[in-house]
Amino acid sequence: MCSSLASVGSALPQRPLAYMLHALVLLPASDAFWSQAARAMLHHPAMANTNATDARDWSALCVLVPTMVHVQLLKAALANELSGTCILPRIMTMAAWLAQQVPDAERAPPAAASERLMGLYAGLRQHGWLKKLFSARRNTDLLPLAQTLLGLSDELTQSLLPQLQLAPQAVEQRWQAALEQLTPSARHVLSDEAQLVWTIWKGQLDGADACAARFAQMMQLGARAESALVWIAPVEPDPFEQVFLAAYGERQSVLPIQLDWRASAIHPLYAAAWPELGQAQDAPPVFAARQPSMPSGLALCQAASIESLAQQGAQIIVDWLAAGKSALAIVAQDRVVARRIRALLERAEVGVADETGWKLSTSRAAAALAAWFEVVLSRADTSALLDLLKSPYLFAEVPDKPSLVMHIEAALRRANVPGGWEAAVAALKSAPDAQALVAQLAAQAALFGQRKTLTEWIAVTADTLDALGMRGALAADAAGQQVIELLDALERECTSLDQAFSFSEWRALVSLQLESTEFVAPERDRRVVMLPLNGARLRVFDAVLVVGADAAHLPSPPGEALFFANAVRRELGLATREILQRQQLRDFAELLSVNREVVLAWQDHKDGEPNPVSPWIERLQLALARHGASALKIHKVQIAQRDLQTRVPGSPAPQAPQLLPTRLSASAYNKLVACPYQFFAERMLALSTPDELSDLPQKRDYGDWLHQILKKYHDAANVEKLNANQRAVLLADISESVFQPVLLQNPAALGFYVRWKKVIPAYLDWANEREGQGWQFAFGEREFSKTLQWPGGEMTLHGWVDRIDENDAGEFAVLDYKSTGHPALKKRLEECEDHQLAFYGLIADVPVASAHYVSLEPHNGKTRDVAAPRYADWQHQLSSQIVDNLRAISQGASLKASGIDAVCEYCNVRGLCRKGTW
Repeated sequence: MCSSLASVGSALPQRPLAYMLHALVLLPASDAFWSQAARAMLHHPAMANTNATDARDWSALCVLVPTMVHVQLLKAALANELSGTCILPRIMTMAAWLAQQVPDAERAPPAAASERLMGLYAGLRQHGWLKKLFSARRNTDLLPLAQTLLGLSDELTQSLLPQLQLAPQAVEQRWQAALEQLTPSARHVLSDEAQLVWTIWKGQLDGADACAARFAQMMQLGARAESALVWIAPVEPDPFEQVFLAAYGERQSVLPIQLDWRASAIHPLYAAAWPELGQAQDAPPVFAARQPSMPSGLALCQAASIESLAQQGAQIIVDWLAAGKSALAIVAQDRVVARRIRALLERAEVGVADETGWKLSTSRAAAALAAWFEVVLSRADTSALLDLLKSPYLFAEVPDKPSLVMHIEAALRRANVPGGWEAAVAALKSAPDAQALVAQLAAQAALFGQRKTLTEWIAVTADTLDALGMRGALAADAAGQQVIELLDALERECTSLDQAFSFSEWRALVSLQLESTEFVAPERDRRVVMLPLNGARLRVFDAVLVVGADAAHLPSPPGEALFFANAVRRELGLATREILQRQQLRDFAELLSVNREVVLAWQDHKDGEPNPVSPWIERLQLALARHGASALKIHKVQIAQRDLQTRVPGSPAPQAPQLLPTRLSASAYNKLVACPYQFFAERMLALSTPDELSDLPQKRDYGDWLHQILKKYHDAANVEKLNANQRAVLLADISESVFQPVLLQNPAALGFYVRWKKVIPAYLDWANEREGQGWQFAFGEREFSKTLQWPGGEMTLHGWVDRIDENDAGEFAVLDYKSTGHPALKKRLEECEDHQLAFYGLIADVPVASAHYVSLEPHNGKTRDVAAPRYADWQHQLSSQIVDNLRAISQGASLKASGIDAVCEYCNVRGLCRKGTW
């Protein structure tokens, strides 16, 4: 036995733990419970000497209740019973009473939960066999295991510690008897796990164990026992509480008040439907004398879908409020539907006090911290980086942050940067302000390297929150403030841990803490309360809506019992599945018994299949049918209907002369020709979709690489006179210089590299042949612009031209590289699909006599080009067409959605024009 627990044993009464308090009061579950409890306190013989001097002074009495909510309920009941000036007893919870006690100077303060967790985890990760045993691929997979083991250790402490003080050998025998409940094969398989649990539990029993420290405090209270005690609880005391009440009862009067679950005290209908509610030793109730009948306020409500159920649930609450009810409860068995009901009620300006809470990890504040950790871990993966930048908590005080973030996103997508701090910073070289933001993030991320103690990790994280302007924004948010408090608590609790942890382990700890912490939003209105089923214990409401009364949610599915089967848990005195489910059934029966109006709602179909009602409700219906009683009534919900005027949709045809852009590219004009509405949405409203990020190189990337290669090649070939072999070597060298950095960053580009290597011979043959025809490379990759004017308006045409050649006669030709096959390019020119070549001729600052598409995909082993027919006429027609179209738009012409199916199939704004509905 641990020496630190010796002081606890001296305070224990030297008698068996199975005791019977003569003053036990059992009260049936009803809406009068607190009034009856108050009368029992005031008039029970065990409390006769509590107020011997003054019948209205009960200050010498101490009352323990389950929660702070019950404190107010009991105070109201006592005030009603005493009806006048009086001094009420001290009413508090056990946790509050323990918190008021002076710490024991001789006992070390208990270890905090996070300190225990990381201390145990640091030990577990040292054993490779543990990772193999539990199929853990990395160390951090052992962190949830450590949390589970600590939870199980606390369960064992609560069950076995009292007995350990009286008979240590009996505890060992009890452990062995529990293992005997397993089959020999299971015992062999689970021997390592069982030994692990037993070793960890015994290792946790020291002065720093919070559970043992709590028990020691309780026993110190029992040893002092300065006043009479009333113990009110909806459930039977746990082993700690049993020993505490016995020790307290040795010195002062103790009046335990509990719910009465004997068959005679249960509503006849519920006793008939659920006989397991009562005590095991109870005789079956005589139903002939206690005929079951349907409770008048109990009703069912079923819906065909989640949304329908949420709407009906919200309407039920609104109807109750309109009827004057001011204390309503929503029991959230189905959390998804309950949250949707809450959203609908808040839309109707009905506040909901949520006592269920939700995981802090689901808040936007926690998501901001998680996004930062993801950026650090992924080394600036672009998707993670953009997600972080869009968080409202990051750089909250930076002026014009939205436009900077939009610029960063556009630049990263345009360059298709998959990730990496260097690549991200380089992509923003043309925007110094945006580049500075990303560089600041990179500098902070560099601090999250190497292994550190938890104290050091907390300090680095705190400094980062300050440097990135996140702390102030988090502090201004309720959930964000709780995130900061969580980090501050970790700093206080983990100072004694000197083990070093990796960043992945630090991140896993924070994620686990955020997942384990519940956030309860500030309450503004208590008329409607959302709570779990056990949160309704000993509480009375005007009406209750139970959401999720189907078989999947009522009873709640049991959690996975890791390590121990039910037989072992039963032998060790731990809660089994049967015990947990019976208690949940008692909570359900109490809810129905206490509240006069209860609606049980559920979704009767899910994923196209019937979703059955809870078996508890089916048994209730069966009990009614067996005794000839009426079935449970159906609660009808009348949702107000709103008549909407029918409007047949038509093809959109907006007019927006004021939005006409001042610059026009060839691709933009092609959109205007293909579909005026597409041009309106993407160019005039600036609703064009951003470039898609891809881990794999795209065809547009391949085109960009080829443009770089050919520009460098022809510039170099113009300077020196090279023969065919030298040109081949030059083009190969330039190709290597462009592709090698790309391949180092993204090996998936190898396919495009090989593809281009196969094209090089055919391209050289074509280029040499073109030079033989008298055409020389003049320049390439140059931007041009030209302003078209007409009476009352003008437009600047602009664009990048891939290449312009010149012949001996001084004529110029536009060449546009395409990584498309020759037949497709030929068809494009024959059908006049686009006006790109003619557009380039209009904006060039040299007189262009001809234009060609150059296919960089060999056809029959050869690179070929396609010349534009009647090029001069085409340019003239295009110029007139552009002026006519733009003049019409500026004068209010409609921009109709007139694209053909081939255009609409890949249109990014089809959802906006809603083609298919008109």
